Amino acid sequence: MSANPPQDRIAPPGFLATGAPAAVLGALPGARAVGGCVRDALAGRAVHDIDIAAPLPPEEIARRLSAAGLKVFETGLAHGTVTAVLDHQPVEVTALRRDVATDGRHAEVAWTTDWREDAERRDFTINAMSCDAAGRLWDYFGGRADLAAGRVRFVGDPATRLAEDYLRALRFFRFWARYGRGAPDAAALAAIRDAAEGLRARIAPERIWMELKRLLETPDPVAALEAMETTGIRGAVLPEGADPAALRAGLALGLPADPVLRLAVLVPGAVAPGAPSGRLRWSKDEAARFAAARDLTPLDAGTDAAALRRLLACHPRDRLLDRTWVAQSRGQAGDWPGWRARLLSLEVPVFPVQGRDLLARGIPPGPALGQCLAELRAWWIAGGCTATREECLAELARLARAR
Repeated sequence: MSANPPQDRIAPPGFLATGAPAAVLGALPGARAVGGCVRDALAGRAVHDIDIAAPLPPEEIARRLSAAGLKVFETGLAHGTVTAVLDHQPVEVTALRRDVATDGRHAEVAWTTDWREDAERRDFTINAMSCDAAGRLWDYFGGRADLAAGRVRFVGDPATRLAEDYLRALRFFRFWARYGRGAPDAAALAAIRDAAEGLRARIAPERIWMELKRLLETPDPVAALEAMETTGIRGAVLPEGADPAALRAGLALGLPADPVLRLAVLVPGAVAPGAPSGRLRWSKDEAARFAAARDLTPLDAGTDAAALRRLLACHPRDRLLDRTWVAQSRGQAGDWPGWRARLLSLEVPVFPVQGRDLLARGIPPGPALGQCLAELRAWWIAGGCTATREECLAELARLARAR
């Protein structure tokens, strides 16, 4: 291993002292915590995912971890990564790497024992630090000072880092939204302008959506979204357009940090079917939530308790709440806080009759049963969703006599 003296010292990180992280470090002498967990510990933020790197080949890492009694899962062995688990606590462990070849999406890597060489392939200075359990901090590129100053800078030449993986253009704005203060780094913005087409053309939609979600989940992504506009990145990932003012208004009102809801507020006007959900390859649930949040028609049904119960019987409560947030954020007139309070105060009504109840009363399975059940449910909804099971069955008898 090359001589890489520590640049600084910090208080011994508590998250490395117990559990799976401590067991991993004990099994891999010379290993260190790397990346986000070091950054967040220095920033005084909660540490969630713990990543550890070691100057050993991945097969040797896996062997030593198994010998120490940890469960080992080869979650990314081709890229040098395994996941070690102890008492249900996972830790990602990666061999030190250097890039052999990159194509803007993927990297071909080789193993190294040089910590600085591994740090050089990382995206931003604030993500390129490492530390051990004793609190020795290795910071080759000024990440600690950048973090304290609210600067997000690429490691080395921004254009080179972007050419290795164009997704870093979007990641820059996500990290700047969370850690940045003041104006974004000018050298980074200049390089990102040249990388916008590479991001659009070379990066899988799923990866773009994952980064965009993380950006939208930050406490206030508006400034980052506005900066994205000036570099062409917004157009590359959201060609439907964006209305940061609506999102800013929603945030001032307490808009939840839900990425699908925030995007429903951000994307202006009518959106063609399938966009952005089809373009970004969303899950069916995400696509349905986005479409429902932007359709305010059901909220015209009235505000009395019966009308609200009818809405809750026909639409998931969270999607109705989403609609109130979109309407309020966009300045649509209405008592939207009152709507939310009333929606949250009511129990979701449950239709008290099932298909087996109809079968028990002699209605044969098939289209007739489905039609009868639909008619009965429509009667229950029209009455405000308060009819009991007995009252519904009495109505069922009436419907049967009328046939």
